[in-house]
Amino acid sequence: MSEALLDGYACIPYTHDHKSIEIKDSWQASKNVENMYFVTATFSQDSKPYFPSHANHYLLVKFANDAKIVKELEKRQQDKTSFVFNMDSEFFEREVDGNMNFVSVYYLEYSKSDDDMTDLASVVSKNDRVKKASSGSMTAYSSAPPKFTFPYSNSIVVLEVSSQKSHQSVNKYCEQTRRNVCRKGITMINLVGLSILEKLK
Repeated sequence: MSEALLDGYACIPYTHDHKSIEIKDSWQASKNVENMYFVTATFSQDSKPYFPSHANHYLLVKFANDAKIVKELEKRQQDKTSFVFNMDSEFFEREVDGNMNFVSVYYLEYSKSDDDMTDLASVVSKNDRVKKASSGSMTAYSSAPPKFTFPYSNSIVVLEVSSQKSHQSVNKYCEQTRRNVCRKGITMINLVGLSILEKLK
C-alpha cells in the first residue's frame, strides 16, 4: 500500500474579483480537488482576534494532496486570510442521510492525549448528523500578517455535518456537541462554522 497523502480542506476568500474567479476555475479543472463548495463563514468571538482580516464568503475545497494546494495558495495570497486544514487522523466516517451542508472547525486549547481523543470521538459520534470527524493541523495564509500568532494550529478538529435542517439549527446542534465534549474536561473551542450554500464541483 502506498503511503496516504495528507488530505483535508482549503478555505479561500471568495471576493468575486479576477483573482478568486481564476482560482475557482483552476480548482474546478484540478484532479486534486474532489469537491468544491461556496460557503458563508461565521468566525467565533474567540478566534476573531487571531484572524481579523477574514472574509464572509469562501470557496471550500476538499483536496487529496496538500502540497499542490499550498503551492497555489502561496502563489495567490490575498489580504483576507485563507486556511488549509490538513487532516492526519480520522475519528470516524459513516453514512448519514442528506447532503453535507455544514463544516464545523474547532481547536483544542490543551494538548491532546489519546484518552482525550477517544472521549472526544465517542461524544461526537452521538451527534447522528456528523458524517465524518477528523483531527489535524491548520495553516493560515494572508498577505497582511496577523497581530497575534494563533497558538493552537496543531490541535484542529473538523466535523462534516449532513442535515436537511437549516444552518442555524445545525449550528445549534454542533454547539451542543461542543459543550458535551467540554463536560468531559476537553476544552474544544469553536474556530469557524462554514455553511454550505452551493456545491460547485
